[in-house]
Amino acid sequence: MNKRYIMTAFGVDRVGIVADVTRLLYENSCNLEDTTMNLLVDEFTLSMLFSSADEDVIDNLSRDCRRLEMEKGISAFIRPLSDRNGEVAPKYNKCTLQIEGLDQAGIVYKTSQFLTDNKLNILNLNSTSKPSPQSGSTIYNMDIEVEMPAGLSIAQLEEDLVTVADDLQLDIHLTNQGH
Repeated sequence: MNKRYIMTAFGVDRVGIVADVTRLLYENSCNLEDTTMNLLVDEFTLSMLFSSADEDVIDNLSRDCRRLEMEKGISAFIRPLSDRNGEVAPKYNKCTLQIEGLDQAGIVYKTSQFLTDNKLNILNLNSTSKPSPQSGSTIYNMDIEVEMPAGLSIAQLEEDLVTVADDLQLDIHLTNQGH
């Protein structure tokens, strides 16, 4: 029976970093199911969901990860996922928040705390900061895909987001994605 795992890895960006990390999975007969890979400044980051039928896969991969760090300067960590016994996740509406404003401390924290307080689950969060072509000030952009609980309306969420937008002086736009 296949078990599922998550591996995260990161190292200084260079040609071949993805091949170096995924080689470990291939050589250990793992099946790569889902990935997110991004460049953050000069560090390349990999998050991977994989499965394996090998009971010793964590021991083998952990040894290979230590070798990868010593030889290639790539840090990698593995965590097994618990078996959820066929549990079906409840249905939620999905929406996306697009946030833009002057870069400042607390944007991600205050926004994510607001989402937590309103029981919205973050599915995906991407952000960047870049100088504005007009003023040279650093502008922070963030897109957050969330699941909304069944009882929360888009109109109510938009109204409640005004507090966060005003507090941080941000523009926040909400797009409903339905189910």
